[in-house]
Amino acid sequence: MDTIAARWAKLEPHIQVVGPDDDRPRPTVLLFHGCGGLRAHLPRYAEAAKATGWRAVIVDSYAPRGWSRAFTLTAVCTGLALRGYERAGDVLAAIHGISQRSDVDSSQLILAGWSHGGWSIMEMMSETPAPRRMGVTDPGVVDLSGVKAVWLAYSYIGAWAFNRMKPWRLHPRVFALTAGRDHLTTVRNAERVNAMIRAGGAEVESWVVDGTHAFDEPTNNGPMRHHPELAAEALRRFTVFLKETAQAEATPVA
Repeated sequence: MDTIAARWAKLEPHIQVVGPDDDRPRPTVLLFHGCGGLRAHLPRYAEAAKATGWRAVIVDSYAPRGWSRAFTLTAVCTGLALRGYERAGDVLAAIHGISQRSDVDSSQLILAGWSHGGWSIMEMMSETPAPRRMGVTDPGVVDLSGVKAVWLAYSYIGAWAFNRMKPWRLHPRVFALTAGRDHLTTVRNAERVNAMIRAGGAEVESWVVDGTHAFDEPTNNGPMRHHPELAAEALRRFTVFLKETAQAEATPVA
């Protein structure tokens, strides 16, 4: 089992950093892909972040493990390997590693996850950082004070997400996007989870989209169908969410 430092050493060579061409410490959003791996839509979100003056870091959980798309579709998407509570260690390691960069404002971080990536973020938020939890030996060494907001796009909250109703240990701003025709969950289930997060003290904005799981991914696979108009609206809302988070941090509390 990796330490946080060892996990970051594995992830770092495979991350993609997108942002303004300077070395200023800027607010940064970390993007975590779904069970199918990196797809064409995440770079679009990264470019949207760049356009707002943010840096974006796309974290690949599969390349460091030497996993192909064929393998992950068979193993990860079926719950046989790397469940969200194990991949939560990648989320922690990425927060830790990115926070050390001089071009990142570690006090203004957003975590963004799609499907399995959202599940992993939610597991990190709800799990006790005791030794050997979340797939790493020392989860408690990571400073999470800079995590100001979370973007969750059709997060997996099905049968394997045992902690979906477990209260979060942090209470950042949350944008929860639910696909109304998601084959992996119901809107009712998603709203129950959102209500639990909200009851814990987090500000939660919910958007139910009349689309399928992965509607913003420009491919059609099984029950999932790409919806260009809704994808564009998701990008717009993502941009607004980043801007509002930055403004909230810049506004002094009366």
